[in-house]
Amino acid sequence: MMLLGFRKRSLVRRLVLLAASWTLIVLLAAGAFLTAQFRDAAIRRFDQSLAVLTDDLYAGSAVEDGVLKAPFLTDIRATRAYSGRYWTIFAQRNGSLKAVERSRSLFDSDLMLSTAQVDRLTADPGKTQFFDMHGPQDKPLRAAAILARLPNYPDPVVFIAAEDRSPIDADADRFGRITIFALLLLGAGLILAIVVQVRFGLQPIFRLRREIADVRRGKAERLAGPYPVELEPLAEELNGLLAHNQEVVERQRTHVGNLAHALKTPLSVMLTEASQQGGALAEMVERQAQTMREQVDHHLRRARAAARSQTSGERTPVEPILDELAVTLERIFQDKDEGRGVEIDWRCPEDLCFQGERQDFMELAGNVMENAGKWSKARIRAEAKPDGEGKMLLVVDDDGPGIPPEQRAQALKRGQRMDEHTPGTGLGLSIVDELARAYGGSVTLDDSPLGGLRVVLSLPRAEG
Repeated sequence: MMLLGFRKRSLVRRLVLLAASWTLIVLLAAGAFLTAQFRDAAIRRFDQSLAVLTDDLYAGSAVEDGVLKAPFLTDIRATRAYSGRYWTIFAQRNGSLKAVERSRSLFDSDLMLSTAQVDRLTADPGKTQFFDMHGPQDKPLRAAAILARLPNYPDPVVFIAAEDRSPIDADADRFGRITIFALLLLGAGLILAIVVQVRFGLQPIFRLRREIADVRRGKAERLAGPYPVELEPLAEELNGLLAHNQEVVERQRTHVGNLAHALKTPLSVMLTEASQQGGALAEMVERQAQTMREQVDHHLRRARAAARSQTSGERTPVEPILDELAVTLERIFQDKDEGRGVEIDWRCPEDLCFQGERQDFMELAGNVMENAGKWSKARIRAEAKPDGEGKMLLVVDDDGPGIPPEQRAQALKRGQRMDEHTPGTGLGLSIVDELARAYGGSVTLDDSPLGGLRVVLSLPRAEG
């Protein structure tokens, strides 16, 4: 599930997350490495100082009358109790260590070596060994020790010097905190630079996406470019695909038009001949020929609309068409209902555009408003408005009798008329429904606030 979620993330987020994760891992590893190197370097310097003190003890010790004497050391810290600087000289007798001399700074404490540490000294006599241990007041110590033999002294002697290592640990911890903080700041800067670099580097892809969206919305016919060499072949292929699709659609539209023209001529001849002949056969031929002509017109209209909706780069302003239809329909219905006529109130934003051809929108809006005019008593209200991304609504209300809910689906079928006394063929709303669906839209019938029928057309909107 996590892998699937990662695959669904954006390319920008994926690149930034991968680069940021790798950057943080490298910086944290570098911080840990630098802190460890600083600690090791500090301890090496510390060990060198302890080794010098151990060598001074070894070199300055003497045996007088069989008694081991420690040298006089000028290190003041070794004379203050619990100062953090300590030394002890042990004699190894019967496998155990016995303190012979020790610094005054130990006061009432002793430096104790573990069995493993003693074994290391015994295994390599004459070589300085370094240990971590605990001393007075349970403070962590760093110790240097050497096992050697002195002239005229029967037992091996262990010289050990130790010092509180707390300051070293504190310095290393402070260095680590400062280093990590500095590297995190550096990492934040690098991540910001990565984000800027990725966003800048992927700008051609974002521009390609916007241009494709412009083509789909009808704002452009092809990708303009220019693009980097990596994307140029893709842009060329997309332009070629657009051109090929346009060519295929135009060819199909031409074929449909030719077929319709070829059928209309013999149908017109049949209608003319049938109208001049009397009898049942002539009436049947005339009726069937008229039906065939309507079918040809229907499928021709639908094919053209489908082709336009797929490749349409047209942008049709809605406001001028509604104004023109309102003026025309008010004149047509001016003598309706004892001379009072029909008042058409319409509203539309100036920048609203239909994504399709003007003739198709004229037919859609005209059929709906004309149907409202036939059934209305005195008022029609039409409103066009945007409806989300890429959609628009055309809402037409009238104050007529309306259509009962159970009959609304039937009203959208071809040739269905709700009242035989009202002029018309019953094709208006069916044509609107077919044309709207060809454009990927829809038609909805509902109750109108004016008391009659409300027709809601959902259609593609040209953006920008």
